[in-house]
Amino acid sequence: MTLAQIVQQSDRILFFGGAGVSTESGIPDFRSQDGLYQMKYAYPPETILSSDFFYAHTQEFYKFYREKMLALTAKPNAAHYKLAQWEEAGKLSAVVTQNIDGLHQRAGSKRVYELHGSVHRNYCLSCGRAYSAEDIAKGEGVPRCSCGGLVKPDVVLYGEPLSEPVVCGAIEAIARADTLIVAGTSLTVYPAAAFLDYFRGKHLVLINRDPTPLDGKCELVLRGKVGEILSEL
Repeated sequence: MTLAQIVQQSDRILFFGGAGVSTESGIPDFRSQDGLYQMKYAYPPETILSSDFFYAHTQEFYKFYREKMLALTAKPNAAHYKLAQWEEAGKLSAVVTQNIDGLHQRAGSKRVYELHGSVHRNYCLSCGRAYSAEDIAKGEGVPRCSCGGLVKPDVVLYGEPLSEPVVCGAIEAIARADTLIVAGTSLTVYPAAAFLDYFRGKHLVLINRDPTPLDGKCELVLRGKVGEILSEL
């Protein structure tokens, strides 16, 4: 069965996406040959993006964060727009994403579970005042609230738990789906990858450039760029 046929037969598609969904928008992924983990810094990216590092070396954290994590000029690609179109048509029930770029919402998707948070939400740790990604990008050094408190991005750093409401919503959406499309992810990041165990639907589809641990369990495996494949439907 082709992807077009599966989509036609489905009423509750759940799209589970990783960094590979946004690479066509010019945002580098983490683990591929030319990804973020292959770039050279004074500290490994996984160290910089940890909760301990954020509090111990806040200035170094924000230097890396502004340079590599705030891709505010990136625009949604064909994958983001196709998913928003499916949601509008009543085909897609939700998007579960490991990305923090907010591109699904910019493309028009309404029901998006952001497992790792979003760069577009930033809060003062003292008073809770909200700041935009643009506020963080245009500043220098450590961002401080008008009250003097430290401002932290609402992204899940290494060593931090996922948001319980987001996790519960994502798991429920996966469990109710009749079709699960997994795309642009190596499926090596836990606990996010384990969410797929809750799928009980009919069609399991994988779209990814490289092999993943899920390949052997899928009805359909497609190799290539997510946007290019979805735009053909």
